[in-house]
Amino acid sequence: MSLPAPSIIDTRRNQMFPVLEPVEIERVRRFGEVRSYGAGEALAKVGEKGHGLAVILAGTVEITQHDESGRRELIVTHRAGAFMGELAQLAGRPALVDAYAQTAVDALIIPPEQLRALLIAEAELGERVMRALILRRVGLIERGAGGPVIVGRAENGDVLRLQSFLQRNGHPHQRLNPETDPEAKALIERFHVDPGQLPIVLCPGGELLRNPSENELARCIGLVGPIDPKRVYDVAIVGAGPAGLAAAVYAGSEGLSVLVLDRRAFGGQAGASARIENYLGFPTGITGMALMARAHNQARKFGVEMAIPDEVIGLDATSDPNKRSFVLKLSNNERVSARSVVIASGARYRQLAVDGLAPFEAASVHYWASPLEGKLCAGQEVALVGAGNSAGQAAVYLASQVSKVWLLVRGRDLASSMSRYLVDRIAGLPNVEVSTQTTVIGVEGRDAMLEAIRLRRGSSGDDVRLPIQHLFLFIGAEPNTDWLSGSGVALDRKGFVLTGADAAEIRSPLETSRRGIFAIGDVRSGSVKRVAAAVGEGAQVVATLHAALSQSPAITVSS
Repeated sequence: MSLPAPSIIDTRRNQMFPVLEPVEIERVRRFGEVRSYGAGEALAKVGEKGHGLAVILAGTVEITQHDESGRRELIVTHRAGAFMGELAQLAGRPALVDAYAQTAVDALIIPPEQLRALLIAEAELGERVMRALILRRVGLIERGAGGPVIVGRAENGDVLRLQSFLQRNGHPHQRLNPETDPEAKALIERFHVDPGQLPIVLCPGGELLRNPSENELARCIGLVGPIDPKRVYDVAIVGAGPAGLAAAVYAGSEGLSVLVLDRRAFGGQAGASARIENYLGFPTGITGMALMARAHNQARKFGVEMAIPDEVIGLDATSDPNKRSFVLKLSNNERVSARSVVIASGARYRQLAVDGLAPFEAASVHYWASPLEGKLCAGQEVALVGAGNSAGQAAVYLASQVSKVWLLVRGRDLASSMSRYLVDRIAGLPNVEVSTQTTVIGVEGRDAMLEAIRLRRGSSGDDVRLPIQHLFLFIGAEPNTDWLSGSGVALDRKGFVLTGADAAEIRSPLETSRRGIFAIGDVRSGSVKRVAAAVGEGAQVVATLHAALSQSPAITVSS
């Protein structure tokens, strides 16, 4: 019998909860102001926007979370020299824990904008603070503390959708089974929920949502808020994958005002990679989610604003070259004004052209292989279609979770489309069977759950029925450029954005056919579909941005 993995609070407590020396406290005093709290007074409440990072100067503060029954559970006790807060305080979002003074307390309150200034100005101390904020968020995710509670069965498609959304946005949450968890049954009775209305989501502030959209859930938990219609950003970046986040980090670090928008989550397709092993600087590999979370936090550190999830559905560009301004239209009827735009919207997962597949996409057909899917498929046989690096990474990960992986390849071999290290690794996995010259021709099942897929093997022409409940698709992607219709941005015949000499006679390599609008990463025509290449273009575009902005007059938006 295996023992449960130790908690991060136990293994990295000293880094999570460091105590500042008096000389260090004096160095950070200029970033905040001292406030006093009486015994029993709240310094922070779950679901309410906090004041920022709090350095305890005197007194005792208890940090607690609510369990499923509403009882408070102690996480840590802060005393003089400790500081309270996690990544929510860096972004000015609602608190995920409660903080109550146990005695009279004096605290140095550092608001979010000053906290970001501290992290940059005090490099060594800022590194310790930033590490603590990140580890505390990891600890909250581990405990499910402070986040919404989802009530529904694990295999329900909408439960998977909501859990995946929260997981990919690095937000803690809990799931309760309505059939086995007493707390779930109590919530269903308390709110008079019909079983047909599941899943339900209880937000930290007490609001109940019935099978919400990702956007509804995000606004309920404070993940995204309204955008200032009067503000004009130096640059608006559409897409929060590797290219978009790299551009955000470099632009933010150089003092530009930056807004990043993404319709779902940060990380893009790279964020769904089970393990990236050929990215420079990570010889032992790193999960795509971990790499992208670091980039996301780094961008936040430099003051980049994030609007996730916020879907861009259109781009208006003025026809007057002497008055460059761009307006992004969002699906919620909001508008974003910017002096320049970086298109980093990447690509959408390509769907399999098989009749009857759509009803199974919620619960049985998957386009990424995260721990959520791994847990759902544990001990089962699964099928995976694809022959690229993403497919190889997913196959390797799933092989550690399931009894068998059927890797279905349309071509004659893997070596022509997959990196050698992955081909060799797959060859050494006893529970991965590679079937070449094979296509999926049909699916069977009911109630949104797969029961089998039908295959055709080209080498023999035989049709085979494979009983499986989970199908993973890694068959490439199509450019996410529908929102550019009518913008004047030129696309190639496949829908990718043309840049440089392909877009106009005189253009910088990453500029599109419209001056002041740039394209980077997978969405750009001719790009190399690799994480490192996307990051490189994200860095490169910022130098071009400076030149473009220097020629663009300052713009204001009238009220």
